[in-house]
Amino acid sequence: MGKPKTIWICSHCGAEYSQWYGKCYNCGQFGTLEERIVENNGSLFNRGGWQSHLHPEKTTTTVAKPRYAVPFSEIKKEEYPRMSSGYRELDRVLGGGIVPGSLILIGGDPGIGKSTLLLQTASQLARRYPRILYVSAEESEQQVKLRASRLGVGGVTESGESENHNTPGVNGNGNSGANLYVLAETDLEEILRELESLKPQVAIIDSIQTLHFATLNSAPGSVTQVRECTSALMQVAKRENITLFIVGHVTKEGTIAGPKVLEHLVDTVLYFEGDRYASHRLLRSVKNRFGATHEIGIFEMADHGLDEVANPSQLFLSSRDELAPGTATIVACEGTRCLVVELQALVSPTSYTAPRRSATGVDYNRLVQVLAVLEKRLGIPLSKLDAYVSSVGGLTVEEPAADLGMAIAIVASFRDRVVDPYTVIIGEVGLGGQVRLVSQMELRLREAAKLGFKRAIVPKGQSYPADLGLEVQCVGKLMEAILLAIPNSP
Repeated sequence: MGKPKTIWICSHCGAEYSQWYGKCYNCGQFGTLEERIVENNGSLFNRGGWQSHLHPEKTTTTVAKPRYAVPFSEIKKEEYPRMSSGYRELDRVLGGGIVPGSLILIGGDPGIGKSTLLLQTASQLARRYPRILYVSAEESEQQVKLRASRLGVGGVTESGESENHNTPGVNGNGNSGANLYVLAETDLEEILRELESLKPQVAIIDSIQTLHFATLNSAPGSVTQVRECTSALMQVAKRENITLFIVGHVTKEGTIAGPKVLEHLVDTVLYFEGDRYASHRLLRSVKNRFGATHEIGIFEMADHGLDEVANPSQLFLSSRDELAPGTATIVACEGTRCLVVELQALVSPTSYTAPRRSATGVDYNRLVQVLAVLEKRLGIPLSKLDAYVSSVGGLTVEEPAADLGMAIAIVASFRDRVVDPYTVIIGEVGLGGQVRLVSQMELRLREAAKLGFKRAIVPKGQSYPADLGLEVQCVGKLMEAILLAIPNSP
């Protein structure tokens, strides 16, 4: 056995260095290198590789043939039935349901509702499957039981009565309390033994940053611990065909804590977003090997836990009966879901030397670009005015299709005019004042028609069906859209 050696590991990306540097040259972060002392056990084996001169006995010419590789044409296509989680919003984000044997990583801010969502999901799954394991590395069994009683899941309600198994949208009426197992443990080896012994259909690890592998010298939550614990859980899950939900904490930048390789190990990465002081929550998919990315599911936090939002567009629309200047309605697309969102703008004289620009729920750079186009191409003097733009409901809209609605809301606020509340505005604004085409126009218009909108202003040349029940007006320039959307008289 060789002498121990000292290495420095980046706590942000997991890169290793032989000496300390002030900056990690892999991810560009400063002050993230941490000292680690590792045992030098030497090489476990030596396959030679390209150094064929070290193995002269392997230089003989033989017929090329595979040892274990299988030709692609001989691989049989097998359909894996997905498991329903009991929540349509979660199934939508996962691409139609839970794939057996997959690893799903869920990240989010503290207190956003990650444990609540997974405990409710575990209770729903326990009604269909005999063995569901909930590993709590942050709470005891009694604390999990208390939280489940408050949420009314796990076979008992807060009052102590048996829960009603005839839950809408849930198939089967099994006893979720008898099929749901709870393990309060932080030792990785004990958790792996339990997984191999119980062989649950679904296991939930809450959370990965609190697990500890005794073989490693580093503290729980470090880069080495998170990486090795996830790798060991992945091997057991793939071997035993266990679906794993792994909870991950996030950093102050909003990314999942630990090395970036953690997101590469798992099959699906979900982010649970939203203002912790607001009622609604957004579950967003940023990586999915078995479905589309950038799908969103919408939940609402109630006193008994998380509820699905049946009509998400109503959540992002304020009262359309109240006519207010500087308001425009757009249709944003998140994956395959279209959401009708109301944009509000306020333009007022500035009190400072440089005007202030504020963007809440919209991209700040696109706001600055739209303001520049309005001043340069249309002559609206916005360089001496403060401009505030926000989206109602807290949804973040970053796609270019919101440019036209943002521009019309700003002009309406500048002229103190009211845009027709039953008109949706869709289009991208070019730097020359053009209105450019956007994708998924048919889905956007159908969503607007379903909510009772009467008119739509869209880019010229955009294809759409004629049976929508909407008055569709096509424009090619930004000035044409403003003349159609904003009336001449107050």
